[in-house]
Amino acid sequence: MEKIASFTVNHIDLLTGVYVSRKDHVGDEVITTFDLRFTRPNVEAPMDNPGIHTIEHLWATFFRNHEEWGSKTIYFGPMGCRTGFYLIFAGDLKSEDIIPVLREAADFALSFTGEIPGATPRDCGNYLDNNLNLAKIYVRKFKSEVLDRPTLDRLSYPN
Repeated sequence: MEKIASFTVNHIDLLTGVYVSRKDHVGDEVITTFDLRFTRPNVEAPMDNPGIHTIEHLWATFFRNHEEWGSKTIYFGPMGCRTGFYLIFAGDLKSEDIIPVLREAADFALSFTGEIPGATPRDCGNYLDNNLNLAKIYVRKFKSEVLDRPTLDRLSYPN
């Protein structure tokens, strides 16, 4: 079998960042998959599940309700390696195109108080596995390392 595209990325030199993972064509439409890398693979500890789960609930809710990006949102969810998330939007996009909405999502999560959307026994298969404070730590780190000062090495995969 051939290696899938995500296994060909140089994870040794990969920084936290916003990367175009792939572009797929569905009919005449392009969908862009982004790799939102919150921690450095094999360098930093992976994120803990309660924080990941809370970011997933907050950001999925945010993107799907966003005035501009809601209709373009295909998917938002965690990577199995627990170092980041995949975000899929309709459109032929670059990393730079989504930095503003990612900043909005980060600010939404960082200012969020109250009940986590969808974190009830009826709405979620593991509703107790959430931690808003931990999610905010992860988002704050991602925002300061990547979103506040996006640089080319955090927007394009290493060779």
